[in-house]
Amino acid sequence: MKRLLALDEMITKVSFLKSGGNIIVSTNGVFDILHLGQCRYLKKSNNLGDFLIVVVNSDASVKRIKGNNRPINNEHDRAGVLTYLEAVDYVFIFDEDDPINFLRRLQPHIHVKGGDYKDKPIIEEEIVKSQGGKIEIVDFEEGYSTTSIIERIILKGTGNGSY
Repeated sequence: MKRLLALDEMITKVSFLKSGGNIIVSTNGVFDILHLGQCRYLKKSNNLGDFLIVVVNSDASVKRIKGNNRPINNEHDRAGVLTYLEAVDYVFIFDEDDPINFLRRLQPHIHVKGGDYKDKPIIEEEIVKSQGGKIEIVDFEEGYSTTSIIERIILKGTGNGSY
């Protein structure tokens, strides 16, 4: 089964899945250095419906959002790793800085955001709700962060860090 799809293929797949009465869940992110906290987040997201679609930021969009030193892993490797996770049904890569355009086309029943969005505006909320969907917040696991992993690696490389 092909799990990494282009957007047009994903739209066709989602339409087919919806026609069978399935609940489609989506989430998006960089997923640069996959860690246990992200895996748990994806499992919780998967539990909200029948099919979980993970949308991965392209290398270009990550650079625009996080700076020229990111991502660590390229978009195809990041997306590819996700396809091996049991909790993830389908993956596609998007190039925009925000998820509005793909959500407009994908029209998931549920779009999931991490717990760090509890007290922040969620730009996806308007488009998802206008299409009859809803936003769900899934708590992040404390102590897990790609940024902190990168910082530990850098400190380790200078001989100043401990793990």
